[in-house]
Amino acid sequence: MKKLTEHISRHNFWWFLWHSGFLALATSFIDVDTVMPSVITESGGGPFHIGLLVSIMLGGSSVSQLLFASYLHKKSYKKTFLLMGINLRVLSLFGLAAFFFLLKGLLGTGEVWFILALVSVFSFSGAFANISYIDIMGKSILKRQRKSFLSLKQVVFSIGILISAFAAFCILSLSGDATGYGVLFLLAATFLLTATLGFWRLREVEGRVLPIKGSLDFVKFIVREIQSKTKLRNYLLIISSLGNILGIMAFMVLYTRMNSPTQDIQVGSMLLIKVIGAVITGLALYYFSRKFKYGKLLYIAVVMALFLPLLALIFSKSPILFMSVFFVGGVLITIYIVSMGGILLEISTKKDRSLYAGAAGAGSIIPAIFSMVGGWVILNFGFNVFFIVFAMVVTSSLFFINKLNCRK
Repeated sequence: MKKLTEHISRHNFWWFLWHSGFLALATSFIDVDTVMPSVITESGGGPFHIGLLVSIMLGGSSVSQLLFASYLHKKSYKKTFLLMGINLRVLSLFGLAAFFFLLKGLLGTGEVWFILALVSVFSFSGAFANISYIDIMGKSILKRQRKSFLSLKQVVFSIGILISAFAAFCILSLSGDATGYGVLFLLAATFLLTATLGFWRLREVEGRVLPIKGSLDFVKFIVREIQSKTKLRNYLLIISSLGNILGIMAFMVLYTRMNSPTQDIQVGSMLLIKVIGAVITGLALYYFSRKFKYGKLLYIAVVMALFLPLLALIFSKSPILFMSVFFVGGVLITIYIVSMGGILLEISTKKDRSLYAGAAGAGSIIPAIFSMVGGWVILNFGFNVFFIVFAMVVTSSLFFINKLNCRK
């Protein structure tokens, strides 16, 4: 297929939503903000391991997109590579489930490293798939339908993670540590496997390939694009600064662990409340999808990000009130993801979209480093210093948001 038609666009629209729905059902079971940090701490991990977890799942996987994009941009059709990446993710989740059912307690101090190894497979294969996903989505849905699709996708995703968050809450409340986490990862693998049907059913149209021969030419091209395209450059700088919010909630879980012992039911509560915030925000963004502008949403995200550490400090002695931190976190992360996804589609074209998706990994270098350094700062200087550094980095994003001057 070489031309995108109205019929093909509608067909792909609904199969992308199929994938989003079942991915959402899997997402809460492997939530990077609550479940995974709890898994690491339960296996003997500390601030350094939490920082490494966030670095792998958020920053490192995005940075690896640079490498993957240098190969994938040469392909006019990327559906095969999309399926390869998503199926590797499924296998890694089955591996995590097998660990908690069969190997928990047998590896001693090596448990946390075994978990991080499987998390690495999950994250990097997801980064590999994401390059193809963005390219296929951009060329498979008509431009006039994109904003409605992104907003509706967020609604479907939010409802799905609300269902799975409630399920995770019940599972963690009724099961022991190893059994509960094992069930979560088994369900996540099953739902993600079901989600892949949406990709099998996609009707991919032919993409444009830029005349870039090797990895060196690719790097040179990316550097030239960053130097010459002001919007791309500011987009990457926003990721480098404001993008650090994606890892802050994992540190909030660590904050509760270090201030007072946390039971599994409380982990489920954190997850459920965060997801409720995400659902409400997703519905609001869908309802106002024709009125909001991505740039203004980013300003709101900055204000909320600065407000988040204050909430944590004020309510640190009250477990019930502290849960508001996770509600605000759900709102904040949803706003950021919707805004940045929409901006990427707007500043790129069919010809260079996969390259821009890879280039976005360059912006994630700082968040990856920040997560690692953040764990070290907490270990040596405490959370107050960490929160101050976080606020300074996030505040710097205001300059780049203003320069981006997003009109949509």
